[in-house]
Amino acid sequence: MNVRLILLRHGQSLYNLENRFTGWQDVELTETGCHEAEGAAKQLKNGKIDIAFTSALKRAQHTLQIILDSCGLQNIPVIKNAALNERSYGELEGLDKAETAIKYGAEQVHIWRRSFDVAPPGGESLKDTYERVVPYFKKAILPELLKGKNVLVVAHGNSLRSLIMFIESLAPEQIVVRELATCVPVTYEFDDEKLKDLEVR
Repeated sequence: MNVRLILLRHGQSLYNLENRFTGWQDVELTETGCHEAEGAAKQLKNGKIDIAFTSALKRAQHTLQIILDSCGLQNIPVIKNAALNERSYGELEGLDKAETAIKYGAEQVHIWRRSFDVAPPGGESLKDTYERVVPYFKKAILPELLKGKNVLVVAHGNSLRSLIMFIESLAPEQIVVRELATCVPVTYEFDDEKLKDLEVR
């Protein structure tokens, strides 16, 4: 049995455009973000998708809805859960990234953004995000793959990097430099053996 897991970062959001820390702020897609979602739909149109997962944030939900509508998949199950939310940036959320670098120092902001286990004030590190996302993957998403279903997950840069770290067995120093473009599908093919390996990890 071969199944597919497709990971997709949402389209450009308003805060992406304005270069602000977004985190759990529930901002919408820009017009560009909607077009990016339509572009992703064209890439996914010919592949079978049986079930979709997304976060509790509307930029991911809206991206998924555009894809489902464009691909004629309005009837597949959609599971929304905050476990797939973006990493929380705590007190930095909503702040302009350049202004934040002036306020706290560029080196400190770089550490908050790019270290694995250092959290910004009141927020989550990537390690914290990993410890939220991966148990949810094992509890809710992996069982669907084990049933032979092809799964689409539309979420966020850091929640998806957490999943990629788990799936690819990456070290912290490898995942912190991994970039995920908006609305570019990352696809994994699993056979029974690979699924069992994920199950026992």
